[in-house]
Formats: sequence, structure tokens, C-alpha cells
Amino acid sequence: MSARPPLPDRLRPQHLGELVGQERWLGPEGILRRELATGSLSSLVLWGPPGCGKTTLARLLAAEVGARFVPLSAVLDGVKRLREVVDEAETEAAGGLLPAPTVVFVDEIHRWNRAQQDALLPHVERGTVVLVGATTENPSFELVAALRSRLRIVRLEPLSREAVRTLLDRALTHPDGVARPDVTVTEEVLEALATVAAGDARRALLDLERVVRVAPPDATLGLDEARATLQRADLRHDRDGDDHHDVVSALIKSLRGSDPDAALYWLARMIEGGESVRYIARRLVVFAAEDVGNADPRALAVAVDAFHAAELLGLPEARIPLAQAATWLACAPKSNAAYKGIDAALELVRRTGAAPVPLHLRNAPTALAEAEGFGRGYRYPHDHPYGVVRQRHLPEGLGPQAFYRPTPYGDEKTIRERLAFWAQKLATRPPEEEG
Repeated sequence: MSARPPLPDRLRPQHLGELVGQERWLGPEGILRRELATGSLSSLVLWGPPGCGKTTLARLLAAEVGARFVPLSAVLDGVKRLREVVDEAETEAAGGLLPAPTVVFVDEIHRWNRAQQDALLPHVERGTVVLVGATTENPSFELVAALRSRLRIVRLEPLSREAVRTLLDRALTHPDGVARPDVTVTEEVLEALATVAAGDARRALLDLERVVRVAPPDATLGLDEARATLQRADLRHDRDGDDHHDVVSALIKSLRGSDPDAALYWLARMIEGGESVRYIARRLVVFAAEDVGNADPRALAVAVDAFHAAELLGLPEARIPLAQAATWLACAPKSNAAYKGIDAALELVRRTGAAPVPLHLRNAPTALAEAEGFGRGYRYPHDHPYGVVRQRHLPEGLGPQAFYRPTPYGDEKTIRERLAFWAQKLATRPPEEEG
């Protein structure tokens, strides 16, 4: 006897009218809805958190335009399988067997490397296949630019609590749902499951299936019974809503406030709430550069190493390098001087435009460039005491600038003293030493 599919698979919508949520794209004025009305479908990537309906939507889009749907997994399938699918699509298109192109669905497309993603390009450009990718990661970081430029980015939202509740109610009445005539699921349990799911429909349906399946005969399920079955506290963390931003903000402010215990608490909240390990690690990398900076140059290396370690390990082990990085960053001396410096430099560049590079700073790779004076008068710092020389390095007309102002904290104190030492030596150096 074959095993019964999980509840989310049994309740998978069979047409777009059954799909809950994503009104931005599928509502009466939604871009996808308008495109489907023309009978066509462009290549796209569905970007959204787990449980928001990426795979289901991909299947329904293919069905709407009468296309053959071929699912691939970026974890299990590679270029060889892709070529097989493309060959099949070309053969069927040439024979007039299909009214629409083949839709190739690549789940977790961000896991394909550059070469694998590049292999998709010619087939997408020729229209041999319509590519529908799915990813939980930002395509701007995970997809190569050439492929990304040929795809519509469809950012899917986590389902609202009301939408998840609709699915739970449907599961209690659907012929393939979880209904047990002798078991009553209370309103407070349904509301709690919809809230705890944080927009993840699959999670909510699996939780409901578990609590109903193990309930004793003639049971009325309340919150205590549901918590005992799921072995999970009612911890709300919406990965893309206000809670998400509030918890991330609390983590960053705890790190900036040099409070390692609070940082660990908010880190635990993010992990327990199902936040992406890569997202957490990225925030730590940004913090290391923005808020620790050169006060402890090792901090950025610690954060980047934690990023790679967490990605390599995955949860639950990833929590350990993330915790190591968070506590190091919280306890490190702080400086935002580099962050403020680059913003000040950017503001000047945007205000003054692209000023010419001084001739003495330009290379002279050709005789013509040398004749034009490129590189003439450049002073090589290694030929001068202390490895510094009195020389202009900014464009003419900008005047002296002080974008970077080292703080007196941590390693930046040494940098501050070194810059002051160099300035003092240059100010008192006799002209003949300048050469």
C-alpha cells in the first residue's frame, strides 16, 4: 500500500482560481494575469520565502498557456538533464506536437553555478523553452547578470495570516483534507497555527495534519494539546513583515550597543523563526564593515568566515559560527569611520562629477601617452623616508579632503596616530628630501 501524500500536496490547487494570495501578480490588474490573457508566458523567476506557493504557481502558469511542464531540481539535476529536456522540446516543437513552448521549472535555481546558469541562456533567448525559476534568495545576488536580464523577477509575498487561515479552513472540509468527524479543532488553534506559520502555507498545513492525526477519539483540540503535539512554543516571526524588520533591527542595535547576550537572543529569534541562514550571515558581514570597521579589521574576516561556514554546514550546526561571529562583533571596538568616509566621497563625486585624473597619476603605457605628459612628475613613495611623499592625489580644484576620520578606538587608534605621524613628517620635511 502506497503512502498517502502530505496534506499540502493533496490540497495543491488545480487551477489559478483556487490559488490563495499573490494578488499583486494574479489579481485583475496583475501583470501575470494580463500576460496570461494573451495566451503567452515569458521566462521569469519566482522569488519568495518557503511555503508561499512558488512550485504550485509555476505549474498553474504552464497549465494556463497549455504548455508542457518539466520540473528540474537544481540540487539533483545538472546541464546534462537540461540538454535532454531542451532536445525533447525542440523535437516536439518541430513536429508541431505542442501548442506552446515547454516550461522548464528549475527549483532552487540559485544553487546552480555560473556555468550551469549560462547553459540556460541560449535556450531562453531563442524561446526554445520558457524558464520559470524558483528561489528563496535575492536574484540580484544569486543569478548571473546575463540570465537575470532576460527574466522577469516576480517577488512573491509570504501569505497573509488571513490567507493561511483560509487554507486551514479548506483543509478541514476538503475531501482530501484532515477532517475527522470525532475531532474538533478550536478557533484559537486555527488562529495560532495561521499566525505561527508566518506566511508559510506548507508549514501551517503540516502542523494541522499532525495535531489532527494524533488526536484521541472525540477530542476537542485546544492550544495546550496543539503545543504538546508540535513541541513548539507559539513564537511569531514573519520573515518579510514588521516582525522580520523589527527583529533584524534589534539584532543590529544590540551588536552596535556591545551587548553580546542580547545579540544572541535576537539571533536565536531569527533562527527559530526560520530566517534564512544566508540572510543572517549577510547582515553580520555588513555590520562588521559598517559598525566595527578598522577599529578591529579582523571583524570582517570573522563575519565572512562565519558566512561561508554557516552556508557549508546548514542548520542546526550553522547556529554555532553565526553565534561566534555575533559575539565577536558585539564585543569588538566600534567605528563607522570607513562607512561615513565612503558616503562623504560619494556625495562629493555626485556633486562635482568626474573630475580628470591628474596627469602625474596616469600610467604612460605608450610613447604617445608619455609625450602627452602622463606620469611625468610622479613621486614614488618607496623612494622617500617613511614611505610617504608630499604629493597631490586628488583632482585639481577639489581642495584638501578628509573623508576618513579614524576614531581613537581599537586598531583605529593606531591608524589615527600613524596618519598624524606622517602628516607631521611631511610638514617638517626639508624640500631637498622631496627630490
